[in-house]
Amino acid sequence: MVDQKSKLGFVVAGLLLGILMASMDNTIVVTAMGTIVGDLGGLDSFVWVVSAYMVAEMAGMPIFGKLSDMFGRKRFFIMGLILFMAGSILCATADSITQLSIYRAIQGIGGGALVPIAFTIVFDIFPPEKRGKMGGLFGAVFGLSSIFGPLIGAYITDYISWHWVFLINLPLGILALVLVTFFYYESKQHVQQKIDWWGAITLVGAVVCLMFALELGGKKFDWDSSVILGLFAGFIGLSLIFIWVEKKVSDPIISFKMFQKRLFAGSTLVALFYGAAFMAATVYIPIFVQGVYGGSATNSGLILLPMMLGSVVSAQLGGFLTTKLSYRNIMFFSGVITIIGMFLLTTLTPETKRIVLTLYMIITGFGVGFSFSVLGMASIHNFGTEQRGSATSTSNFVRSLGMTIGITIFGMIQKNVFSNKMEDAFKGMGSMPNNVSLDPNQILNEQARTQIPAEILDKITTSLSSSIVQTFMWGLVPAVLAFLFIFVMSKERMVFNKEKKLD
Repeated sequence: MVDQKSKLGFVVAGLLLGILMASMDNTIVVTAMGTIVGDLGGLDSFVWVVSAYMVAEMAGMPIFGKLSDMFGRKRFFIMGLILFMAGSILCATADSITQLSIYRAIQGIGGGALVPIAFTIVFDIFPPEKRGKMGGLFGAVFGLSSIFGPLIGAYITDYISWHWVFLINLPLGILALVLVTFFYYESKQHVQQKIDWWGAITLVGAVVCLMFALELGGKKFDWDSSVILGLFAGFIGLSLIFIWVEKKVSDPIISFKMFQKRLFAGSTLVALFYGAAFMAATVYIPIFVQGVYGGSATNSGLILLPMMLGSVVSAQLGGFLTTKLSYRNIMFFSGVITIIGMFLLTTLTPETKRIVLTLYMIITGFGVGFSFSVLGMASIHNFGTEQRGSATSTSNFVRSLGMTIGITIFGMIQKNVFSNKMEDAFKGMGSMPNNVSLDPNQILNEQARTQIPAEILDKITTSLSSSIVQTFMWGLVPAVLAFLFIFVMSKERMVFNKEKKLD
């Protein structure tokens, strides 16, 4: 017979595998995208492969969170695992970009259930004195996934096959499925509520419009094109309808009454801006290393390991400190360190030593890492089991939204600044050299880099460095906004021997 402690250990292992699988998937796929397009074709449509997953995942988060409150966590976590694995198998068999995009949407629906429900289950099965430790562990896994995803994706693509980028999910998913199915027992008592169908439909529609507008704008269509403007108009219109519906129905998908609690409102807004700031560092540090210092894509991914280590340490530390300090005080410290780290990144130049950059990354990662555990715990603190799923999924939804918007805005900034710097750098030469492109891939490819004359290469690397540094400067904006919203959070902390119930 397996004792209760061992059962909990198996359940936690299953939940961690589910979080690792879902949160790491997009970064793995993005790394392999060049090879996938080369095999399947569809260069003009590959953006849908990423978009389909993100749209389905974000739209599914609040819906699955609400359903888990109504009918139980276990069945929807298992449903998410099955959908995710089914989508993974289908993705590996795709023979066109269109098929792959459709299958990725199936994956995304499953992913939308895994992360928020897993975090909610932890709060259901552990007493308050152990939630800090578990929250830190789950936050650390979330941080690890964002770093190791690109490394694993690059290795699998280079040495095995891009199909295994998807098939690697199967052994992880099957093990998670077995562990959760056989060792997790939940209460059969659930609050009976009505399903908010109109809220679900308008939420999904609004998210679809926004995500496709952000993903396609400036790439497949101009920002001022009728398609992009129409998508933004659809997002605004459906969002307004969604808000109106949620205020009218008795059991909304996202209850705006949750935002009346300062701790939830503050932590959710902080998560929005932390997500954006974190993406600036995660996306552009590897490009800086690869484009300015030189090196392969796989090796440049390794440079993020110090930031990962910093975030893992602080995620664990943050979870531990929730029993000693208020969530707000912990995040105040986190906010200060994050701003310092982002500011240090704005001082980078082509002459900056690698050891200095490594130190800057450790500081930045250490600052952001607290948010992986503390914000999730803060968002769920004031709610009983009947609303925890909704609270967790709403917080994760908002953080993902911040990451998505951040990637889009920072991508526009870096691209425009780089183009302007390149034009200024070569203005005195009369025209751009034939072997020089405004596409930074010119110097991100080791072989192409060796063919560029030293004088020209220096101008390109200087322009790229300057564009990335200016992007980091803009990255300070969400970091500062996150710090300011920390003061919205109330001064509560984890308490023992007392379960918070709904008012």
